Amino acid sequence: MKIISIINLKGGVAKTLTADNMAHVLAVYHKKRVLLIDNDKQGNTSKMFGVHSYDDKSISDVLTARRLDIHEAIKKTRFEGIDVLPANMTLIRANLEVMMDSTRPQQTRLRAALDPIAGEYDYCLIDNAPDINISTINALVASDDVIIPIKIDKYAFDGLAELKEQIEDTRDDLNPRLRLAGCLITCFQRTDADKQGEEWLQSQPEYPVFDTHIRYSEKVTESTFAESPIAEYSRRSGAAMDYIAFVREYLERGKK
Repeated sequence: MKIISIINLKGGVAKTLTADNMAHVLAVYHKKRVLLIDNDKQGNTSKMFGVHSYDDKSISDVLTARRLDIHEAIKKTRFEGIDVLPANMTLIRANLEVMMDSTRPQQTRLRAALDPIAGEYDYCLIDNAPDINISTINALVASDDVIIPIKIDKYAFDGLAELKEQIEDTRDDLNPRLRLAGCLITCFQRTDADKQGEEWLQSQPEYPVFDTHIRYSEKVTESTFAESPIAEYSRRSGAAMDYIAFVREYLERGKK
């Protein structure tokens, strides 16, 4: 099972959209078995796939409970091949509880929970909050790859150096297999600002950039209200075609 963290320290850059739509394309178009982990207290991935709840176990329990079987928290979705480990606002408490518990390792709990189910899925995608807290550190420690969605605006590259430093520190100290797979330009419009921002990022050798960018489309916003992945909601929209192309590019890069 390859584990991929989707993360950016900025909000509003399409992290959740990227995680959800990448999972959908992998499952539906490539017939992969996908576990999608919601690692954001907002629970938007959980809401998208209809598994948001305060009555059932969630990632909070995976991080805090002793000897919990992760199967107790994983939920089936209406899509064959996509399961979700949901999140909700209890993740705030869970982060604090993990930090206060010095009786067992704090940074490796998610990895330990995922190890027994590695043979059940081809890919695990983690939708992370725009923050570096103990649950996002757990995600990085468990991951093979990191994908950074970036929306070009005045503050597009704020926090990028700090995030890259966190990735490198995690690789040096806790997870030597972790790599930055690439930055993904999202919400792209053919304006001079977007073109210049993309060109600048491509000129920075320390930040690999995917050739595919995700075009802005009103259909994407509509798809969130419909709680439907964009390739299901509007297959012919530019964003749907771009996410399909992006997943294909990611898989091809993985073969090299």
